[in-house]
Amino acid sequence: MTNPTAAMLVIGDEILSGRTRDSNMHHLAGELTARGIDLKEARMVSDDRAAIMAAVQALSQAYDHVFTSGGIGPTHDDITADSVAAAFDVPIDVRADARALLEAHYARTGTELNAARLRMARIPEGAALIDNPVSTAPGFTLGNVHVMAGVPAIFEAMVASVLPSLTGGAALLSDSIRVDRPEGEIAGPLGLIAGRYDDLSIGCYPFQLDGAFGANVVFRGTDRGRIDAALAELRSELGL
Repeated sequence: MTNPTAAMLVIGDEILSGRTRDSNMHHLAGELTARGIDLKEARMVSDDRAAIMAAVQALSQAYDHVFTSGGIGPTHDDITADSVAAAFDVPIDVRADARALLEAHYARTGTELNAARLRMARIPEGAALIDNPVSTAPGFTLGNVHVMAGVPAIFEAMVASVLPSLTGGAALLSDSIRVDRPEGEIAGPLGLIAGRYDDLSIGCYPFQLDGAFGANVVFRGTDRGRIDAALAELRSELGL
């Protein structure tokens, strides 16, 4: 049985301009790996309705799950919810259950639920709310697309809310070995081992330290025995 697949769509001009460093993809990748859901693709798009729509449509058709981050706040440039609704060709409006959450939250904090904040209660028709224990304003799931905030603490809380409801597969395991030789010296033996263990993902990641070249070789798969065997063969081939 193959694992479910996923993609991530990072939305925001601030990411593409370099003003903000994205950490959400790193967090999501680790959580999905542990859950047995394979993250296969990540895209970044600007705050542009057509770009968001096109990416959502393409990714939702290609993968079992799509996770988005960014663009569901109260300001004019938060257009993700509207763009996702348009991608699925469904209407979007303030929804009673989302509004009730915000009303209760702002009543507790003594803050006005103004028109800008009420925008965060606009939910596409047919979507299910994603719980937000950090700041209350919900995300939502529409079809196989999980729409979440871009603020890392809120994104991580929303991921924790969604993951228990998703069916995963076998968790991806990994192990690595540091080889203090240039890639060109280990490429041959490594290629032969990769051919014998085609059920594993074997990556070679070079580095330079104090003028010397080396590589970290990483073995990934769902079978611990196969990973250990491949690692042992590489040690033997290289005399480590």
